[in-house]
Amino acid sequence: YVVPASGAVVDTAALVDSLGVVLPSYMVPSQIMVLDAFPLNASGKLDRKLLPEPVFEVAVFRAPVTAVEEIVASVFAEVLGVERVGLDDDFFALGGNSLIATRVAARLGQALDAQVPVRVLFEASSVELLAARVESEIGSGARAALTARVRPERVPLSLAQQRMWFLNRFDTLSSANNIPVAIRLSGLLDVAALQAAVSDVVVRHEILRTVYPEVDGVGFQEVLSADRVRLDVSPVVVSESDVVGAVTEFLSAGFDVAVEVPVRARLFAVSESEFVLALVVHHISGDGVSMGPLTRDVMVAYEARSRGEVPGWAPLEVQYADYALWQREVLGSEDDPSSLISRQVGFWESALAGLPDQLDLPADRPRPVVASNRGADHSFVVGADVHAGLNDVARESNSSLFMVVHAALAVLLSRLSGTSDIAIGTPVAGRGEQVLDDLIGMFVNTLVLRTEVDSSESFVDLLAGVREADLQA
Repeated sequence: YVVPASGAVVDTAALVDSLGVVLPSYMVPSQIMVLDAFPLNASGKLDRKLLPEPVFEVAVFRAPVTAVEEIVASVFAEVLGVERVGLDDDFFALGGNSLIATRVAARLGQALDAQVPVRVLFEASSVELLAARVESEIGSGARAALTARVRPERVPLSLAQQRMWFLNRFDTLSSANNIPVAIRLSGLLDVAALQAAVSDVVVRHEILRTVYPEVDGVGFQEVLSADRVRLDVSPVVVSESDVVGAVTEFLSAGFDVAVEVPVRARLFAVSESEFVLALVVHHISGDGVSMGPLTRDVMVAYEARSRGEVPGWAPLEVQYADYALWQREVLGSEDDPSSLISRQVGFWESALAGLPDQLDLPADRPRPVVASNRGADHSFVVGADVHAGLNDVARESNSSLFMVVHAALAVLLSRLSGTSDIAIGTPVAGRGEQVLDDLIGMFVNTLVLRTEVDSSESFVDLLAGVREADLQA
């Protein structure tokens, strides 16, 4: 509520803009009411009850008109979980980020039979603008659809699996690539139903019953029949004081993926009504995102089995072996200079040429000769005002929040190390295709984001360079 000075006229739009300069965005009013005078009570104080109700201006919803606009709007709605998306709705304003952008690009490409780069979303992030950009590309050819494949005698490893397979052959005792989850279960537990549920999930996901033998030094995927794999969840009695140690010991045992299935399960019974279900998957067959479908499917199957029924889930459209075959089909051969994988290798050879071996940061102890893989974590809070300010910078620079924080981290590391060539690794989910949403498997990849920090340039200029490098990566 605003009362103008005598003889002054309030420009509400200009007032909102000026407030945005001195206040974090969440404190800027969404509506300003101009009054001739504030209502006062008998004692001369503001009488809030007499303030008029604010009148909010509702933006006119413009529905998609063309088929392409409808496709773009429906993809936005699906991946962002929004009920209604109109022409003026902006991907990032609706909650989109660079991770979700890869899924949007992949799904638009499939729907429009076109190649849709992630970059386009940053350059045209509203439904109307994005539809106009991609309309001319319709029918230009999307990459091959990810569907069930005819299996060769030996299914090759995916590229992500290759590095995990090598590391495992090097050291089968290491637990560095174990992905654990432990779930506390309180109340009466139907152990028979849980055993059946775990078996149901092993049947559903081939990757959980795949081993990785080798022929002539080359690993491949061998999917075992479900009757050859049984994860025993017979209760193991353990005291409350010992349960954390017992679970940790179980989750920390290594795998030999050449002969062992890449998943283990154990049920620890603390009492008649307190249990811990521990699951661990080797990284060759799963990633962090996979633990969502894994735990969800166990719980869905348990709920069904506890009622004496079988799970009613829809069959998976593809299995991980289909993905591995599809990936190699899409990327092509490195022997073909025109293939996608050759072009990508060429990009990375150029982008990472002359990259320093390591970043020397001031540390309180020497770097060990051999990595121990022992780590620690540190939790801290980013204040709401800082978060809002970062989002403002992102919007003003047409960047994502990730890019802004990446640029800030690069500046910090540059100052701490006294060097300008900063490379930061970041994981990417690698799950653009919709049929991968419910699949357990190793899809994650690590991108190297390289930044040249010039202390003479402004942060705005540095962010522009970071944005470009991140989009290219």
